[in-house]
Amino acid sequence: MTRLSTASRGLVTVLAALLCLTAAGATARADTEPRAPEDFVALRTMDPTILQEMRYFTPHNFVGERIDGYRQPICVLTRPAAEALHRAQTELLREGYTLKVYDCYRPQRAVDHFVRWAEDLDDQAMKSEFYPDVDKTRLFEDGYIAEKSGHSRGSTMDLTIVRLPARPTRPYHPGEPLVPCYAPEDERFPDNSVDMGTGFDCFDPLAHTLDPRVQGVQRAHRMLLKNTLERLGFVNLAEEWWHYTFKPEPYPDTHFDFPVSSKSLAGPR
Repeated sequence: MTRLSTASRGLVTVLAALLCLTAAGATARADTEPRAPEDFVALRTMDPTILQEMRYFTPHNFVGERIDGYRQPICVLTRPAAEALHRAQTELLREGYTLKVYDCYRPQRAVDHFVRWAEDLDDQAMKSEFYPDVDKTRLFEDGYIAEKSGHSRGSTMDLTIVRLPARPTRPYHPGEPLVPCYAPEDERFPDNSVDMGTGFDCFDPLAHTLDPRVQGVQRAHRMLLKNTLERLGFVNLAEEWWHYTFKPEPYPDTHFDFPVSSKSLAGPR
């Protein structure tokens, strides 16, 4: 049997200690990760029929990559907001539609990611689809990007309506040719939602909910979403047809930073 020298045994001991310290550090970081208050829930536990297409978990967004803090493609909301959304879904199902959410609770680290991207004027990979007519130097001034978001308070969501039966939406392939988000429905990136006049996250005045240039069936679809949600306590952001906040908010002054993950939520894992 080969015997280790005293020096070799010492090295093994040091390496083992370093491994233990590394593992302990990783455990400590996991244990100190921010957690959601008990009244945050996964939307699917309140209503599994609402479709979820969580765009910031994917590269199909204005940044072009998965956004920091999105560990799972799930919608997380405060319980009152999720319950109200369930009531809206019940109404829309009777009319042959379903809701589809693009984003819900958004951690502060995700907002910080947006800010870093906006400050990098050389990164304009997704401009042709999401902000074709906006100079990137104006994203803060024009209000498209901000250092704080209502989404981080937990009662704001981005959503649309889909006619049933819902068709699948094809996956986005990074590097594919991009089409302006305000192009006609049959030209822009395909979405299984009804035609709202623009795609989601379109940085353009045409995305304003009541833009007078949006008429006919497109305006009717926007008003169906708006009227349904407003009857149930939601408030629309006038500049974005997809953006709604349930009022009163349980946390009107708190911006959370726990990751979007089932592990961040209370209850069984």
